[in-house]
Amino acid sequence: MQKRNFSMSTNLFKSLLVLSLIVFFSIIAVQPAQAHCDSYDGPVLKDAAKALETNNVELIKKWISAEDEEEVVALFHKTYNLNNGDPEVYEIVKTHFYETFVRLHRQMEGAPYTGLKPAGTTSKIIVMSDKALENGDIDHLLNALSNHVNAVLKEKYEKVAALNKVKNDSPEQGRQFVAAYVDYTHSIEAVHNMVDREAAHVH
Repeated sequence: MQKRNFSMSTNLFKSLLVLSLIVFFSIIAVQPAQAHCDSYDGPVLKDAAKALETNNVELIKKWISAEDEEEVVALFHKTYNLNNGDPEVYEIVKTHFYETFVRLHRQMEGAPYTGLKPAGTTSKIIVMSDKALENGDIDHLLNALSNHVNAVLKEKYEKVAALNKVKNDSPEQGRQFVAAYVDYTHSIEAVHNMVDREAAHVH
């Protein structure tokens, strides 16, 4: 029984670590995190397109707040009713519907709306996370993410380790070492703190 409990605790720890690292690298990335809810191959617009194809507005209500539901539903029906009319007019109104729908969804997330993005602009890791949900298999995603995280942290370590050997040779080399050291230690500390915080929530 003890061995089984230890195994379960180890698996839980690994899962929490990976999830924490996802958040961590999203925060420390130099470029802003890529949202996929505003791209044409993201789940939000996929549901919107399917809703228009099937005249099923219920498919999209989950993506918006209850306060915005009336506005979106009215625009949805207006858009759908133009489906058999002038194709150019329909495309214009459909784009307006998509823009309004995504803007209100982003607003619900507390994120800015920066326009609709073409298919193929979603980051690879997000595509993999969606595929894991579709396939009901997270193992491939966890392995890929773990390998990526290991590679990033190892690169930071090797950089500071190399600079550690020459840090006292000149002020400039010393400053390069300090910058690399701060980046390396803060990265490790952030991961550790997130894991500790998540583990505390579980307990």
